[in-house]
Amino acid sequence: MNKEMNGNEEGVREMRVDYVYKVVVIGDSAVGKSQLLSRFAKNEFSLDSKSTIGVEFQTRTLNIKSKVIKAQIWDTAGQERYRAVTSAYYRGALGAVVVYDITKRQTFDHVARWVDELRAHADTSIVIMLIGNKADLADKRAVTTEHAVEFAQEQGLFFSEASALSGDNVESAFLKVLEEIYSIASKKTLDGNNPNGKLNGHDPSTLKGSKIDVISGSDLEISEMKKLSNCSC
Repeated sequence: MNKEMNGNEEGVREMRVDYVYKVVVIGDSAVGKSQLLSRFAKNEFSLDSKSTIGVEFQTRTLNIKSKVIKAQIWDTAGQERYRAVTSAYYRGALGAVVVYDITKRQTFDHVARWVDELRAHADTSIVIMLIGNKADLADKRAVTTEHAVEFAQEQGLFFSEASALSGDNVESAFLKVLEEIYSIASKKTLDGNNPNGKLNGHDPSTLKGSKIDVISGSDLEISEMKKLSNCSC
């Protein structure tokens, strides 16, 4: 898998980048935000990872629908003392990943606050994925999948349980966000609202008509839960 990923990455780097998408990762401290990002961006996991201080970001370039997409993924500390960075942190973000720890109920209880903060500072069309991290610790689970799915349905979020340690569902969750952003950009172009075909964070289209997907299990099975109340499809 590593060889295939690296080979694909090398080939992509030689090509012109068609789009750059900014995605932010948010959630309480110690839920594994940096580890998820590291797993997706570099396919790495560090057992001695330290808490993020301030804001960091990593990038990964990949092909989506025959286009070269550069994902610029921002990671911030979950501690309260760093919350002042929000307005600048969210500016221009087309996607967001909200993370909680399935073994710590409090981190899930705080998700609603994180989503509210995101919607207060980001564009209303932002694509949001909720990830329950540390799925490898299912025997210590404090948050049921059903409860998380219900919350995602109510909020109109995509949802996945994943493991930064094993890598299960990490790739599929981040790719779902990027593919949805690309889908929005393509629809906008077809509608004639964006003659340049570019989505740069300043003029995204709405997410109307998208569906809530749940990515669960090590086999990466995706199940459609229901359509949003304003879905016209």
